[in-house]
Amino acid sequence: MKLNETIKAIGTLNREAMEQSEARWNSICKPLYAFGEFEPMTIRMAGITQNPDFYLDKKALVIMCGDHGVLEEGVSQSNQEITAAMTEGFTRMECSASVMAKMAGVDLFPVDIGVARDVIPAVINRKIAYGTKNMAKEPAMTREQAVRSIEVGIEMVEMLKEKGYQIICVGEMGVGNTTPSSAMASVFLNVPVAQVTGRGSGLKADGLARKTRVLERILASYTFDPEDPLDVLSKVGGFEIGGMAGLYLGAAANRIPVVIDGVISCVAALLACKLAPAARDYMFASHLSKEPAGKMLLDELSMSPCLTCGMHLGEGTGAVALMPVLDLAMGVYHQMSTFTDMDMMVYEPYDENDTETAASEACNAESSCGASEACNAESNCGASDGDPKMVTFIDCDAKKGAEECLH
Repeated sequence: MKLNETIKAIGTLNREAMEQSEARWNSICKPLYAFGEFEPMTIRMAGITQNPDFYLDKKALVIMCGDHGVLEEGVSQSNQEITAAMTEGFTRMECSASVMAKMAGVDLFPVDIGVARDVIPAVINRKIAYGTKNMAKEPAMTREQAVRSIEVGIEMVEMLKEKGYQIICVGEMGVGNTTPSSAMASVFLNVPVAQVTGRGSGLKADGLARKTRVLERILASYTFDPEDPLDVLSKVGGFEIGGMAGLYLGAAANRIPVVIDGVISCVAALLACKLAPAARDYMFASHLSKEPAGKMLLDELSMSPCLTCGMHLGEGTGAVALMPVLDLAMGVYHQMSTFTDMDMMVYEPYDENDTETAASEACNAESSCGASEACNAESNCGASDGDPKMVTFIDCDAKKGAEECLH
């Protein structure tokens, strides 16, 4: 599909499937909401797939690979040959993402969307150009190329759907690509670029200062249309960023869950959401990047990461790292016995507004708290602040997460 057709094809989540999925979680013989973020996550996946009995057995990682003309400005300690070498290395178990993907049971699809030289045939060739232009001197790409980069991602999702893939992880490779991602983050978040610029692959203090100065000069040279995300992508973006945005949009249009990786992947996710706000419901944040813009971008997307481990590698590694843990949650979801199976009393959710009342009632019972004088003392009973140990062990935050999926 073309970009406009894809945006129009994005539908809403299936509420009936979500309600059935929530009921399944609540029927499992465990404390209510005990799987935290994984419960609302899988409930939303049921809404995406329109099936509460969905599976995630066939997983894909798509790595969009491209180079950047702005490297001429000395914004990275590496050169463009690294991009080509890594792109080819993804096919030969020579990179972190390929090793992790194999261990996690994820099939890897590297895509040349703009590498500065030709690469081996094992890499999927969707090259738009041999890298972007130097955005310090001219727009990174034409508007037509920006649209084309997004459509490459859409086409990849359509191919993966035909092959039966049930979840897609998003990754990227491109030396210097934290420079365009920082520029786009600054524009989209409306914050000074210094707040969203990090060391990338390991710049020292002087290198980071130079990178920040280059970015400030670049952003000062352009006028952006805040209502036109393609304008931002074409002026200061990258082909792989557009390609990842296409993966998000294509996944949403084809009702496939799609997993965000790190900060560059987050920028692409925000780009996709600005083009089609409904696409957000199909995205899942894998982890919190250590890069400065990581939390700011997730906050803008109103997303919480599942993993917080200081990763900032890229390549889709954070998204792949989530897969084994998600598999564990899915195993419980499908295989664990229910309260009925175990002939046990079903846990009932409570109204958190009743917490204070429940605590007060608990304090009034000598059998629960001891003498009534002790109950009147916060230090002994904690009734005034609804001490969880006096009331319930249910995790209210996880309960809220599950409810937010349904509203």
